[in-house]
Amino acid sequence: MMECISVFDMLKIGIGPSSSHTLGPWRAAERFIEEIKAANIFNDVKQVKVDLYGSLSLTGKGHATDFAVMLGLTGADPEYIPVENISNVIDQIKTTHKIKFGNEIEINFNPETDIIFNRNFLPFHANGLKFTAITNNESIESVFYSVGGGFVTKEEDENSTSEFTCDFPFLFNTANELLVYCKQENKSISEIMYENEKTIRTEEEVDKELMRIWNTMLECMYIGCHTEGILPGGLNVKRRAFDMHQNLKGDLPYETPMEWLQTIRKTKVYFRQILKWVSCFALAVNEVNASLGRVVTAPTNGSSGVIPAVLMYYLVIENHKAGEKEIKQFLTTAGVIGSIFKKGATISAAMGGCQAEIGVSSAMAAAALCELMGGTPDQVTMAAEIAMEHHLGLTCDPIGGLVQIPCIERNTMGAIKAINAAELALDSDPLNAKVPLDKVVNTMWETAKDMNNKYKETSEGGLAVAVNIADC
Repeated sequence: MMECISVFDMLKIGIGPSSSHTLGPWRAAERFIEEIKAANIFNDVKQVKVDLYGSLSLTGKGHATDFAVMLGLTGADPEYIPVENISNVIDQIKTTHKIKFGNEIEINFNPETDIIFNRNFLPFHANGLKFTAITNNESIESVFYSVGGGFVTKEEDENSTSEFTCDFPFLFNTANELLVYCKQENKSISEIMYENEKTIRTEEEVDKELMRIWNTMLECMYIGCHTEGILPGGLNVKRRAFDMHQNLKGDLPYETPMEWLQTIRKTKVYFRQILKWVSCFALAVNEVNASLGRVVTAPTNGSSGVIPAVLMYYLVIENHKAGEKEIKQFLTTAGVIGSIFKKGATISAAMGGCQAEIGVSSAMAAAALCELMGGTPDQVTMAAEIAMEHHLGLTCDPIGGLVQIPCIERNTMGAIKAINAAELALDSDPLNAKVPLDKVVNTMWETAKDMNNKYKETSEGGLAVAVNIADC
């Protein structure tokens, strides 16, 4: 079956700190409300209980899964809820033991007893959650799975044999199938995907949404670079983007994120400064993410700093004349590469470790940068392959279940590797490549299946047990 995955499925706007543990459960709660309304029992609901399973249970507290579930049950939209309102909503639910279900009816809800953290795993996927709606006459259960990147599914959806229809003119699951279209149509990877996107939205809507994604990324970097202090969660991690930015930015004045971008273009571009700027951008995004800020899932929240950091690198270092055209091209190419990993492997750390997050985001960024710098479609997929090849086997072992250590720094590494991978691909003849992208996608999935569960976002292995939260 050919999957239709849009660029806007791979690049979603949401609230941190985790796409699979925060955005996914939030969206699952919204879907649950839709189901209850469709069953015509919404107004009869007296109470709701939520069971979290597997990785959602083991690292759910650190990833704010309980907060996400509550916010989803209120009917709030993660794309648009004012970030400053989140703590007030959560505090009110905890204090009153009431929740405004679907933003329509007030029901009893005590987070301490109505959100249950079950350490056992459901067989279908590592990130399972069950909602139970209780009326005077019955209980209605519904089980969802957060499969990474904010995607939510049900087991019956995945096992459905119903006819699948798709209006995309260019259907592909693999890089090889995509490259055939590029050669056949004499188009770049971004141009092929743009034609697909036009079957879902008008050109004006596609362009507007791509720029909304970029402006969210830019604002996120701006906020992160201008915010100091300690990250929440108990690890007492000091924000670093602020100090790094202060040492890099110079004395030129600015008042908006776009003016800020222009001033960065006027700073020194020695090799060390470039490394520091790219790292600063990545740190900034993931510090905002760790603070329950608004980020772009790219393809996950835990890896949300890589793509904006590399795109910012291109805009402020490589091409000062670049603008909307290049931004849209970069994001479209990145989304295509991400979809190939989603179809052929996984973008869930609970299923594949951090190779599924930082590895995929680095591959997406490398491919996008390569196309912007004049790479052929074959070189673009080669760049993605190089980036992922050197992330294979990367474990997910967050200390305290928080998307902070080692996650924030890993975004800087993923961004730098992406730039290196793009440059290597641009200086290479793809005909001499020994490992095609599809082989590395398959290898990543096989590696994921072989990986011990304690290295898959459970905080039961690696740094998560070598370093206790009390030591921090």
